Parts: sequence; C-alpha cells; structure tokens
Amino acid sequence: MRTKITLACTECKQRNYNTTKEKKNHPDRMETKKYCRFCKTHTVHKETK
Repeated sequence: MRTKITLACTECKQRNYNTTKEKKNHPDRMETKKYCRFCKTHTVHKETK
C-alpha cells in the first residue's frame, strides 16, 4: 500500500512537495534533489512526518 509523504527543503525547512511511496520497498526516509521556490535553487529535500 502506498502512503502519503511530505518532502521538506533542508536549507529553509519549508514543506514543498507531497507525494506517495511504497513502504515495503523503501522503509527508510526518502531524500531527493528538487527545486525549492523559496530558495530559488535545487536543494536536497527530505521526507518529514
């Protein structure tokens, strides 16, 4: 079953993206490089609660 997660920027701590992931395949926290509209650059975004 896919669960909803929120991705937050590591630089400014803003929560920018909502997405889903498969808990069975990826049990640890997700981390991707995405565009932050507040920093106006590509930064690392981590999964939050």
